[in-house]
Amino acid sequence: MAEKKENLFDMFPPVSTEEWMAKITADLKGAPFDKKLVWRTNEGFNVQPFYRRDDIKDLPALGTLPGEFPYLRGTRDNNDWLVRQEVIGDTAAELNDHALHILNRGVESLGIKLGKDVKAADLATVLKGIDLAKVEINITCCPGCAVEVATELVKLIEAAGAVDTFRGSVAYNPFKRLLRHGLEFPKDAVAEGKAVYEAVKAVKGLRCFPVDSFLFNNAGAYITQELGYALAWGAEWLDMMTEAGLSVEEVACRIKFNMGISSNYFMELAKFRAARMLWAEIVKAYNPACECACKMCVHAVTSEFNQTLFDSHVNLLRSMTETMSAALAGVDSIETLPFDRCYKRPDEFSERIARNQQIMLREESHLDKVVDPAGGSYYIETLTASIAAQAWKVFNEVEDNGGFAAMLRKGEIQGKVNESGVKRHLDVARRKESLLGTNQFPNFNEMALDKLGECSCKCSCGCASEAPADGAVQYLNFDRAASQFEQLRLDTERAANRPKVFMLTIGNLAMRLARAQFSSNFFGCAGYEIIDNIGFETVKEGIDAAMAKEADIVVLCSSDDEYAQFAPEAFKELNGRALFVVAGAPACMDELKAQGIESFIHVKCNVLDTLVDFNAKLLK
Repeated sequence: MAEKKENLFDMFPPVSTEEWMAKITADLKGAPFDKKLVWRTNEGFNVQPFYRRDDIKDLPALGTLPGEFPYLRGTRDNNDWLVRQEVIGDTAAELNDHALHILNRGVESLGIKLGKDVKAADLATVLKGIDLAKVEINITCCPGCAVEVATELVKLIEAAGAVDTFRGSVAYNPFKRLLRHGLEFPKDAVAEGKAVYEAVKAVKGLRCFPVDSFLFNNAGAYITQELGYALAWGAEWLDMMTEAGLSVEEVACRIKFNMGISSNYFMELAKFRAARMLWAEIVKAYNPACECACKMCVHAVTSEFNQTLFDSHVNLLRSMTETMSAALAGVDSIETLPFDRCYKRPDEFSERIARNQQIMLREESHLDKVVDPAGGSYYIETLTASIAAQAWKVFNEVEDNGGFAAMLRKGEIQGKVNESGVKRHLDVARRKESLLGTNQFPNFNEMALDKLGECSCKCSCGCASEAPADGAVQYLNFDRAASQFEQLRLDTERAANRPKVFMLTIGNLAMRLARAQFSSNFFGCAGYEIIDNIGFETVKEGIDAAMAKEADIVVLCSSDDEYAQFAPEAFKELNGRALFVVAGAPACMDELKAQGIESFIHVKCNVLDTLVDFNAKLLK
């Protein structure tokens, strides 16, 4: 067989790009190619409907292997990421119990948050029974406590004989207050940072300078924004700490990027690849003695921005694709958030499912067995280059305006991210960005008030919402994409009466069914009771049926051509006994408005604003 190898596609003649374009142009029948098939991303570049080898032939680093500079294809020659999960508990003993519990169920990396009730002195209790030579430990604490926490952790590592094998981090983040509350860190950030480094330097695998760009992701930032600001944050660490006397290698090897993952599957995969390449070039510009300092250490965490209260099991679908993006991109560790995290403290079931999402991808889908499977893909390689170019523009803009810290102190980065969040909320309101179960295909009869629980946050320095303080600059807004729709539905649920929406379906069979489904989903987003029908012979029959059901809203569902007859007739027959809505935007809309018909729902509507108006009229 080895002597009879042949190219299986030799019998097919090659097809040129010109031939593909000619065929596509013919199929479009005169429609413009750029408007019909080219997609403009929110990140600021175009995506073509197809790519060819010629599109990637001039891209840099394509000839490199995984583990080779600039690390486009990964920083190592394997893809064995660590499964991480947050440890939950109110006391040191509870944290320890939970840590041991999840370690016995497949977790390899622990995220531990210390707050007012658990101090550095409690670390021995928190880590009791945990093999520090094998388990990655990542501790988040108040930045003012980082030196004390790092010192205590190093003592425990040395006592365990794990100095050479330990992996983990103590997150010293002096920028967190600016991002969350618009307030500066009250201590000397550079002096404190150097003290943290001195505390951890004996343990080579203990990182202490975090780049928490997942905060931008959770505030609604676009992919290139998160990456550009993450690179600027990393460069700020390099500038701050090298000016304080540390070498480039000492700083770069202690930086850990904690990045978010949105549900844009291929673009997120490309983001992590672009991140490694750009970060390697940034560090190289500082002339490190060892090229290994240019390697990016990346932890990825699934997004909170797109988690939803209603139909919350759909969060599993979102987090699964997000986890896949990060796994295939070759990150170092991943935390898949439990599907119920956005409305209560995760329980045993949701934590188990979150763990098993990663375990399934690794043990059943074997995503850890292939390094950089995207390598050479015309589409993903082009996405990687496009994201890198746009993120580099963001990075340079920050550098040109004084650097990351300077822009944070003015609230400028926070403001730009919040602008993107507002745009994304508007896109959700208009259904340009879909949230299954929230603004598209909601579960009409789901109630959620009983799902709401108390916030599990026990941190004293910036996790819980706080009122703006005097002198604060603008800070990040962490309202989830679904939050406004959820408030709408909760208002409906709290009301004494649940509005009833009656579908008056009449005329053209295909159009009335399609518009009844559209209208049911439209009003279902507000949690209204939907009364659908298969059709009526006359308008009067439909109105009588609606009144028998005590409908609050009657939606006429028919075809555009028939609305000129049916809409005035139905509006007159209803005679103000309920609100009247026409499903669609017919050509005769102006004539219908002249007759007193005011409400039309269609694909160009701002669904949220329209439903808020109905709530104001109907809820008592």
